[in-house]
Formats: sequence, C-alpha cells, structure tokens
Amino acid sequence: MFQLTDGDFAVIGAVVDAALPPGVALGPGRRLVVVDRDTLIRARRDIPDA
Repeated sequence: MFQLTDGDFAVIGAVVDAALPPGVALGPGRRLVVVDRDTLIRARRDIPDA
C-alpha cells in the first residue's frame, strides 16, 4: 500500500471473484482485491486520519 502523488492510495493485493454483500457494488473499472491483515496493520501508521 502506498500513497500516490494525487493523495490517493494504491493497494497491491490479489484480485478475487467473490460474492459481495447485499447493497455493495463495484463501479466501472474497479476490482475487488484482498489485502492480508498484516499488510494493512503495518500500513495503518502511514494512513492519515483526515
């Protein structure tokens, strides 16, 4: 996980085909990726609160 120059974040993860919960949908050009728990916890300190 890293921050792009425009302030957005990019995530490297495994693309999966999974059933989404009711009411959840992916927009055009979006993919569902899985980020393992350890990676997200380690990246947490680098994600700003606001």
